[in-house]
Amino acid sequence: MTTSRATTVKPPELRDFYENPAVPVASGTPRSRRQARILADALGPASPPRTILDLGCGDGTAAATAAPFLPGHRIVGIDWSQDALRRARTRIPYAIRGELTDGGLPFRSASADAVLFSEVIEHLVDPDAALDEIRRVLRPGGHLMLSTPNLAAWYNRGLLLAGVQPVFSEVSLRAIHGRPGREVVGHLRLYTARALREFVAASGFQVVRLAGAPFHGVPRALRPLDRLACARPSLASILLLHARRT
Repeated sequence: MTTSRATTVKPPELRDFYENPAVPVASGTPRSRRQARILADALGPASPPRTILDLGCGDGTAAATAAPFLPGHRIVGIDWSQDALRRARTRIPYAIRGELTDGGLPFRSASADAVLFSEVIEHLVDPDAALDEIRRVLRPGGHLMLSTPNLAAWYNRGLLLAGVQPVFSEVSLRAIHGRPGREVVGHLRLYTARALREFVAASGFQVVRLAGAPFHGVPRALRPLDRLACARPSLASILLLHARRT
């Protein structure tokens, strides 16, 4: 599936899963570019330079993709996977270890201007604690750019009617069971557009915009339909949310 990752308290087997170099750690490049453009418009000119945290930076691909759209700003990649950080340091200047627990990010309160949170939240044991920690490090009015797979994507609705496990959902860390796809990526939580809006708002953020994005894993013949579904975020494959810290 998607993704870069970070999480809260993890049983050893889950930590081992995410430390496995074979587990995908990069989100789709087109989504990273789109998020970067939205953030660049929101931040405005890089004077003074702003601090942007890429939480769950994975191998640094998303941050490296975003950097040309955010010239002059300081992008810091953060992940708890040492393997991911080793790869990230070959792509971005700053990549440090941190966790999405209470005080687990190595930044002072209200010290960051924006957070990129690209396809991380679906991997978290405790997403409430994660958003609390993000809110802590963001200054008032700071930007949260979050993306995550959509449980209610147009094809998932049809799959459920047919009694098939939805795409993006997983019942095992060892193999795919009952759904399309070949990769196990460790999704623990999934959101609909409505659930994501409500959850983020309840965590102390004002939702500015919710948009849809296509998914690279959709079969080629169905990709035009997937792009068309983006016009209605509730049907899109991927949810892109822009929110501000209240």
